[in-house]
Amino acid sequence: MKLIVGLGNPGKQYESTRHNVGFLVIDELSKQLHIPLDKSKFNGIYGIGNIAGEKVILAKPLTYMNLSGECVRPLMDYYQISTEDLAVIYDDLDLPAGRLRLRTKGSAGGHNGIKSLIQHLQTQEFKRIRIGIDRPPAGMKVPDYVLGRFQGEDIESIEEVIKKSASACEEWIQKPFLTVMNEYN
Repeated sequence: MKLIVGLGNPGKQYESTRHNVGFLVIDELSKQLHIPLDKSKFNGIYGIGNIAGEKVILAKPLTYMNLSGECVRPLMDYYQISTEDLAVIYDDLDLPAGRLRLRTKGSAGGHNGIKSLIQHLQTQEFKRIRIGIDRPPAGMKVPDYVLGRFQGEDIESIEEVIKKSASACEEWIQKPFLTVMNEYN
């Protein structure tokens, strides 16, 4: 069983913001894989499907970004999912907008959602799909930037990387993550 989690913040005011690209990828996967997000439990919404003989859970924590681990840990415990079968999708300020980077482990790198996951999972060893959102322009505060919406040419590159991220997740269902990582990085 695979668990694919997209990080973001719940609520209309956060829809389509830079910080919510993880949610956008889960929405895209939900459409592509025909897995409706029709379950609400563990402080999140999720859906379960069967893809090529593999059970797959798509999840969006509704705890707000900084408390993401409070949803993911109970979900993993309930369905007996190991960290080996977890992939987390989230925004990354250190990558140019529209870039994709897959990793098998690492530090939080200042990302509060990942900090929460590391704290609750007691490990840094889980798969990550990082989506570049770039750094804020000079003089703009990081919280204002990540909670802002994509502008201009970034919109097209983000739409493209959302589809690419969804494809990488879909491939991971059937292939080793390292194979997918080498293909998409």
